[in-house]
Order: sequence, then C-alpha cells, then structure tokens
Amino acid sequence: MSYHFNLNMLGESDMGNRKETLYGSRVVRGTLHLPPGGAKAVQGTLLICHGFKGFKDWGFFPFAAEQLAILTNLNVVRFNFSHNGVGADMGSFSEPERFAVNTYEREQEDLASVLALVHSEAFKQWKEQLYASLALSNPIRIPSFDSRMLVQADHTSNEPIFILGHSRGGATALLYALDYSEHIAGVLTWNGVTNVDLFSTEQKENLRTTGRSQVINARTGEALPLDAVVLEDLERNADKYQIIERMSTAQFPLIMIQGSNDLPGFCEGSSRLQQQYKEAEWVIIDEAGHTFQAVHPFQGTTPQLNEAIEHSAAWLKKQLQCRDK
Repeated sequence: MSYHFNLNMLGESDMGNRKETLYGSRVVRGTLHLPPGGAKAVQGTLLICHGFKGFKDWGFFPFAAEQLAILTNLNVVRFNFSHNGVGADMGSFSEPERFAVNTYEREQEDLASVLALVHSEAFKQWKEQLYASLALSNPIRIPSFDSRMLVQADHTSNEPIFILGHSRGGATALLYALDYSEHIAGVLTWNGVTNVDLFSTEQKENLRTTGRSQVINARTGEALPLDAVVLEDLERNADKYQIIERMSTAQFPLIMIQGSNDLPGFCEGSSRLQQQYKEAEWVIIDEAGHTFQAVHPFQGTTPQLNEAIEHSAAWLKKQLQCRDK
C-alpha cells in the first residue's frame, strides 16, 4: 500500500554567497508505504535515499520499499531529493538545471526536512486518514506539506527512524547520522559511497575553468549538466565530508550491504570504513553488482536483490528488538 505526497521547501537555497532559484518552488516528492498490520502494528519509519542519477521510482526502489514495509512493520518512505533533476513526471530528468546544482549540502537539507515531516503532527494525521480510508475504501488526495511548518519537529519522539541509502544516498545517510546520531536509530547502506569526490580530473578542471561540466547517464545516454557549485560544496565542506575518518567517532548502528562486484573502489572504501568503526556490520552478496542485478524499468526481482532485502529486514528487526529490551 503506497501513497504519494509533496513536501514544499523554500524556493532559494543559500550556497555561500550565491543563491539560485530554479523552476519556481523547491519540492521533495515522496511515497509512503504502509505495513499491512494496521496502525497499531507500526514499529517506526525507514527512509530510503536514492543515489547519483537515481530517483525514488528507479528500478528496485518501489519493490524494495514495499517488501521492507511488509517484513519489518515499518512505515517506509522513499523520496526524490529536491535537486535530483527528476520533475513532476517522476520518471525523466526534466529539470536538468536542478541536477546541475545538486550538492550534498542540499541533500542534507532535504533529508533533515523529511525527518522533520515524519515527526510532524500533520504527517501523523495524514497516516491516520490513510488507515481510515482503507477501512472505508475512500480515496485520499495527494497532500502537500510545507517545510516552514515543521521547524518544531519533535526529534525526541520514541518512534525510531532508520535511514537506508543506496550508492551516493549511502553517503548522504552517513553524513546526516554523523552530525545528528540522536535523531536516528540506525543506518543501512546498499553499495554505499564512502568517498564523496567521485568527479574525474577532467570534470573538475572544466568546473574550475568554465563553471560547467557534464556527466553521461549510462542508461539513457543523455548528458546531464554539472555546475561549479557542486565542486565548491565539496571543497568548502572537505573536512565535514571525510566520512571514513569521521567514523571513528560514530555513535549509531550501521550495516553495509554490498555486492561482491560493486563499482571499482567501493568495496575498498567499505573495508576502510569498517576498520575505523568496528561496530559496523558488513555483508557481501556474491555475484551482485551495484544495483543487485536489478534494472530500470524494473523487470522483476533477482536473487541478489532478495538477499539484500532479507539482510536489511533481519537487521532492522534485530535493532527494533534491542530497543524493546
């Protein structure tokens, strides 16, 4: 059971001394998956963060979210970062100029707002309406929430919130957890990024000299633009974005689920992270690539994807049991 929502953000994002206002309002588009046991069975919430050139409806995300909701009795929220480049059609990079300026800093703002939304009274009331509509078979319109109304979010709520991030989304989840471990119950990464600077020497040179570069979407062949602001973000926040080095002070449960055939350097990064944070669990799935052999459009699940989901669900249930003790 899944239901869509919009979270309206502020139109401008302050990036140092420059501000960009693009395509009007800034929107985080999300989908909520309700577990089948009813409101009283819900154990908490899992947020799913997509990666670079990803989006909430890519490939395995809808299937994985639904399965995790069923297996864990967690509300599961998958969402598009406001500057991922995918617009209202939900399936194409119809807002390339947003993609061009999508930074980790912006993703941290989006993630913080989604957490605030989950804690908000407005979101709780919407969920209650959804459960009521199931009993009455009444349709519920897609709601729009306003981030300006969420500033008083109650992060002290007993409801646990977990974050799962795939690829770059893993880095975004870890960065948030490193700064606000008290807000979350744990992090899961699926083939997660540990080194946020993945741009080539040529891309960085172009960004410095012309202010623009591009990256090719391997699936569609389209060239997506990059603006100098993405490099400025990495350089301005270089110390903050040193994920591996910062993990020695981490204070949150973590499981890394990774394919044995993940992208070059990713497994090495996970190994270094675990050396810094011995408490982290690291699961290797044999014969699995960066997307666990799943494709977009989704052609059905794979043994590797099923294994990633099963490991995730088992770990989440273990964390919930530990909280109940």
